[in-house]
Amino acid sequence: MSDIGWIPYCGAAPAPAQLLSRWNGDPFLILLLLAAAAWAWRSHVPRGWALAGLLCAFLLFISPFCALTSALFSARTVHHMLLMLVLAPILSLWPGKGRGSLLLGTLVQTLVLWFWHAPAAYAAALSHDGIYWLMQATILASAVLFWARLRQASAIPATGALLFSMMQMGLLGALLTFAPSALYAPHWLSTQPWGLSPLEDQQLAGLVMWVPAAGVYLAAALLRMSRLIAPDPAPRAMA
Repeated sequence: MSDIGWIPYCGAAPAPAQLLSRWNGDPFLILLLLAAAAWAWRSHVPRGWALAGLLCAFLLFISPFCALTSALFSARTVHHMLLMLVLAPILSLWPGKGRGSLLLGTLVQTLVLWFWHAPAAYAAALSHDGIYWLMQATILASAVLFWARLRQASAIPATGALLFSMMQMGLLGALLTFAPSALYAPHWLSTQPWGLSPLEDQQLAGLVMWVPAAGVYLAAALLRMSRLIAPDPAPRAMA
């Protein structure tokens, strides 16, 4: 929203007819992703997962979806959820990130998420490239640490951490959904070309957090619990 001072990293909010032409050609970012691809190719992470992570990063930061996040808070929310629930679990597969307190990792992830969704912090991130990348880096790093420590934890604390993450995500989503007014000034003038009022856009973002995003944590918690209570395979009868 360059007319009132917000020029996000991904550029001014596009109109629907402009979206498909709004690829991000930042040469530094492209080189960084190419370097990451070369590193992933030589790493011990399965190449299928590495490719999925690179495709996710490409979608979030290079494709026209990056520009869409300048227009819609709901798109920005999907962006953050993909960082936390897709890219971060993939990056957590790299060795050497699992040590430390799961409780601390869970709390840090929660605090980072809530901080950047405070209206003032969010507006700052959309007004300065450095703050934008600080937001992206801290959201991603805190989620990577959470998933890495989760993978090393036993079933009961892991399930507790996942259920807590589900509840705090759902709470934030509910607060956004039922807020009586639009909270995010950078999107007050950018949603109308997409057929949404700023409040409707915010409500859609809240529903994304409340249902599918929180549901990912619930599904992961149920999976960990199922492994805990599943009966051991029956021993084979001796011949």
